[in-house]
Amino acid sequence: MSELKKLNLPAEFPYAYETHLHTNQASKCARNTGAEMARACKEAGYTGIIVTDHFVHGNTCVDRSLPWSDWVEGFCKGYEDAKQEGDKIGLQVFFGWEACYNATEFLINGLSKEWLLAHPEIRDCTIAEQFDLVHADGGMIVHCHPYRVEPYIPEVRLFPELIDAVETVNATHSCILSQSHNNPEWDVLAEAYAKEHDKPRTSGSDIHSVNLIYGGLAFKRKLEDSRDYCKAILNREPVVLLSGNETASQP
Repeated sequence: MSELKKLNLPAEFPYAYETHLHTNQASKCARNTGAEMARACKEAGYTGIIVTDHFVHGNTCVDRSLPWSDWVEGFCKGYEDAKQEGDKIGLQVFFGWEACYNATEFLINGLSKEWLLAHPEIRDCTIAEQFDLVHADGGMIVHCHPYRVEPYIPEVRLFPELIDAVETVNATHSCILSQSHNNPEWDVLAEAYAKEHDKPRTSGSDIHSVNLIYGGLAFKRKLEDSRDYCKAILNREPVVLLSGNETASQP
């Protein structure tokens, strides 16, 4: 890994969080461990990260034939690896996941490994059923990259009545450093979607390796935990949505 650039943040928004991050311990498409991702994000100047590995019906590398408790243990290894490293180096690490239903994907925040272990029924839930479970215990649902269309996402499907927020900036779409999904128009459409349905907006890199592209959210304050992150988004605290270009374009 080459030396990483430091995030270029506004002075009044000094606390940056990567909200969409994968590890190769649970996501088949990722290339680095949770610990490696944590070190890279710390070096770049992030205050914290949210590990959002691909869930049971998505691009997971954890054997789906395992009993539920064993599957959850395997699924959480990337997060736990990142958390252990983050605790050592002073990086906050929060738990989440990227749910997938017929290639439509959502970021789930505010819940825990213990919650997953207690809800094996989530494996067979419909979108509405899972989201009822998530909302019942205070979780938040962000529709990530809602307008991305790729061979593995053949159509756009929107659920404005079920979601809490919209990822209107996905740095893989917009950052000049991105090497995949390069279509800023998808973010333009996501912004219009959030505005039409009056949904809070988020940003994340959708990063799969230590070659960072510097997306995420910058806050005025340091967050306490994943529930506090949900509270900040749902209460529409002031944030800066980072596209990555703020940092990538610096000399």
